[in-house]
Amino acid sequence: MTLYTIDDLDHIDTDHAVRIADRVWWVGHHQDDDVFQCHVYLIEQGEQSVLLDPGSALTFRHTLRKIEEIVPFSHIRYFVCHHADPDIIGAMPLIDQMIDRNDAVLVTHSRSQVLIKHHGLRLPFWLVDDHRWKLLLEDRCLEFVFTPYAHFPGAICTFDPVSRALFSSDIFGGLTPEFSLVAQDEQYFEAMRPFHEHYMPSRDVLGHALRAIERYPIRIIAPQHGSIIPEHLVGFMLNKLKTLECGLYLIARGDTNVQRLADLNQILRDITQTMLIYRDFGDIATSLLGIARRVLPVKSLEFYARIDDQRALHLAPESRYRGIEVELPAALARILELDYAQWRELDVAKMAELLMTGNAANTAIFPLPLPLFSPHQGTTQAIAILHLTDPVVPSDELQQILEQIGTPLQVAVEREVVYRQLDLERQRTYEQLIRDPLTGLFTRVYMQESVQRLCDLQDRDSGNRVAVLMLDIDHFKRINDTYGHNQGDAVLQRVGTEILSSIRGSDIPVRLGGEEFVIFLVSETVTNVILFAERLRARVAAIRFETLMIDRSVTVSVGVAIRHAKETLLELIHRADGALYNAKNGGRDRVCIAPEFAAQPRSA
Repeated sequence: MTLYTIDDLDHIDTDHAVRIADRVWWVGHHQDDDVFQCHVYLIEQGEQSVLLDPGSALTFRHTLRKIEEIVPFSHIRYFVCHHADPDIIGAMPLIDQMIDRNDAVLVTHSRSQVLIKHHGLRLPFWLVDDHRWKLLLEDRCLEFVFTPYAHFPGAICTFDPVSRALFSSDIFGGLTPEFSLVAQDEQYFEAMRPFHEHYMPSRDVLGHALRAIERYPIRIIAPQHGSIIPEHLVGFMLNKLKTLECGLYLIARGDTNVQRLADLNQILRDITQTMLIYRDFGDIATSLLGIARRVLPVKSLEFYARIDDQRALHLAPESRYRGIEVELPAALARILELDYAQWRELDVAKMAELLMTGNAANTAIFPLPLPLFSPHQGTTQAIAILHLTDPVVPSDELQQILEQIGTPLQVAVEREVVYRQLDLERQRTYEQLIRDPLTGLFTRVYMQESVQRLCDLQDRDSGNRVAVLMLDIDHFKRINDTYGHNQGDAVLQRVGTEILSSIRGSDIPVRLGGEEFVIFLVSETVTNVILFAERLRARVAAIRFETLMIDRSVTVSVGVAIRHAKETLLELIHRADGALYNAKNGGRDRVCIAPEFAAQPRSA
């Protein structure tokens, strides 16, 4: 007879015993069409031999044949049962009838004894917790590792210090649709993942067991289920198991399909990981969109979060999820503020139809609303809209997935709303600081910082020429004296409006104070600057104040200066002020450009 070892994977015949280490044998049986393969192991010790996890009554005749390829069955003295499940002790009543030696014992933990004794076996118990967790054999001393609740309260593993093999019982087991006695590569973890996620009660329980196991110098792992793990994969599998979230059935709702629950568990884990890794909402939304696409035909994802009765914060890919204040859409206003029970009563298909109203240009997209409930208020304060490329049929499974996704989404959106409101408040405060409240133009505070950056840019690149227009409302004191300061303010407002409507987005308009204004322009030729100044002067002169008591038009005088390289902001404004002085002295309502040399300050 040929004896096989796991070192010769290509020629292993699992119809016979397979040596997995020195004097250690696999004597289990492969059952066709069974993802829950059960393994039995033999430690050859002459008449003191050990059988670990004797196995099922369904496969024992095959196990018995393989045992006797190595030693006579009568040489087995110790029958180790790592816990009390029938896939381990199912064969024990058969074994109990076969034993004719007085010193044979069933080795287990006292908690397992409580259940196993109900099989009425004649075989006496040898309890590991009564023997200091060690079993002395012919050429080695087995050590028992207590791994409570993984998965049984009194679960144990066995470590052989000679072969450095860990007989791990359920831990490191896997669900293997295609039988493989030995794990081929790291991909075996994907077989272990659903097995542990549904079999182990919690991550804490599994973590406690793994910490107990990793104290041993393991070279090979022989689990009761799945595949044997060779030395080069031991560390990897240990570390990967530490990352699992277990207790899979806790999220089950009716359907307890392990693979479906495992997929859902992976989605929830990835969502949690997303929340931990990313701070920017755009990154969060992009990651969540990728996760949602695993289960739904999602094209895009957007969010609305209520700010008040009329306004909402809109987070969408078009704005890179920056958050824009918008008027709350009527269809969404109907469902925000609903509680959980009220939402469940809504017809989701009808709600989707409402969301599609007015979206005729994109009828190929089907919106799926997902309410995000505030944990503090118990009502819908925000909503996510998943835009689908194909409609989906409502189901309990879909509802569960959406509900499980909803909570972390609510946290992300609620956090973003707080951030955005703080940003908006800071922006409003900043605007109040840098904006003149009467005209809407910038103040001197803003000018000092922003224009200096323009000057620095010109000094690095002479093509970014900076020009300045200084404007002064002609005879403004006479307007105030004749019509009052309220009418004067109205004139200032109207001139400020005209300036804002004339400039480009890159220009910087500033109210210096009183009736004086200044505009900074970048990258313009001298000719274009003068033409712009003339157009602005003419537009102001064309203003009519029909609703005011002013009975004549208002004009401005304009001074223009083009910045020299390395010229300070103060020197540039000083030259523009000199040109303005010339415009006023020349009859007002006109534009004058500063000469290339610095102008002298005008008289008071």
